[in-house]
Amino acid sequence: MSWALGLFALVVLALLAGYPVAFTLAGVSLLVAGVAALGGVFDPALLLTLPSRVFGIMTNDILIAVPLFVFMGVTLQRSRVAEDLLDALSRLCGELPGGLGLAVLLVGVLLAASTGIVGATVVTLGLLALPGMLRRGYDPSVACGAICASGTLGQIVPPSIVLVLLGDVMSSAFQKAQLDMGIFSPQTVSVADLFAGAVLPSLALVGMYLAYLLATAWRSPERLPAGTAESREPLAPGRLLAALVAPLALIVVVLGAIMGGFATPTEAASLGAVGSLMLARREGPIGVAMLRDIAHDTARTTSMVFMVLLGASIFSLVFRGLGGDALVHEWLTQLPGGVVGAMAAVMLLMFVLGFVLDFIEITYVVVPLVGPVLLMMGLDPVWLGVMIAINLQTSFLTPPFGFALFYLRGVAPDSVATGQIYRGVLPFIALQLLMLGVLAWWPGLATWLPSRMFGL
Repeated sequence: MSWALGLFALVVLALLAGYPVAFTLAGVSLLVAGVAALGGVFDPALLLTLPSRVFGIMTNDILIAVPLFVFMGVTLQRSRVAEDLLDALSRLCGELPGGLGLAVLLVGVLLAASTGIVGATVVTLGLLALPGMLRRGYDPSVACGAICASGTLGQIVPPSIVLVLLGDVMSSAFQKAQLDMGIFSPQTVSVADLFAGAVLPSLALVGMYLAYLLATAWRSPERLPAGTAESREPLAPGRLLAALVAPLALIVVVLGAIMGGFATPTEAASLGAVGSLMLARREGPIGVAMLRDIAHDTARTTSMVFMVLLGASIFSLVFRGLGGDALVHEWLTQLPGGVVGAMAAVMLLMFVLGFVLDFIEITYVVVPLVGPVLLMMGLDPVWLGVMIAINLQTSFLTPPFGFALFYLRGVAPDSVATGQIYRGVLPFIALQLLMLGVLAWWPGLATWLPSRMFGL
């Protein structure tokens, strides 16, 4: 059992040293497997199953949706869709104290549902909204907190790449848990189930954000002042419709096709990719250079996702060959508090790992190890998936290592101190932890809609 712990510790140390995640997972795992095989504690024949695992990854229909959703997000991020949305909503909310902050949050929700890429959303909002918020006299900490929190909504608002990947992993974990319990006609959980489960919690979280900004503007209007005379100019209905209707229609088509059962996630992602090109074309001709840049960014992001997945598959294979599965099962089942204690420990572990690992690594390395054990203890797979997604979203915001903070620091003016960014996200972290508590106390918030739609 100590070999499995040693493997995990070496991987964490190599990642902390700054080595690439995908190659660290694969390289360290193969190195430990070789040494363990010489010591007689690992059967090298297990590595012969690796080609079939790779083939299974490359032929997984669900994962085909990943490059399509990435293409959709990159295309919208490179077009003027976000800029038009922000301008329209800021004018619409211009009369309200904190109106621009509300506009940023609403644009963040729409971009989250359209792109699902946290880094792109935070950078886009930071470049477009932060200078204008500072010029209008916004408190820098509140402005930065609103942008970071809005940008991380891509973790939980469907259709989200995080939920696509989590749906695939949770499906495998759920089937493994049922087979280990002797259920040889296992139920399934799909990406559509996870999308439906995330709808109400994500709306509730957005409502909490809005309530916080409105309360702050009411109590301290000097921190979130109303718009200038220019921002209060009436917006022509046609321009408002042009800015809002097309992105909303794209989101409704993609999400509705999946949740309504009219299309698989891959087919809906194809619609989204084509729709994003149409939206970008509306802003002007799409040149060869722009298409080349979109294709390059899509290929780079997709390659990173699949390389991490391949590295995680090697790690998982070696970890299980060293008895890691039994170790994780024993550790979780012997924790005080039963299933509550086990769930709390896993949530804490993922929260801490979220400081140094991206959601992709956590999804493919940690969830396959702990997911089957938690599901065998009677937890609902949809509820568990949504809890994990919100937890990862929280770790994206938490100082000092939250990725969203680094993204915004890279584009924020020098006049904005790093400490102001950290202070700004603290209230939103508290709201997300509150959301986790509400969801833990009331699982039906995540399970009610899937049960009504799909009869789970």
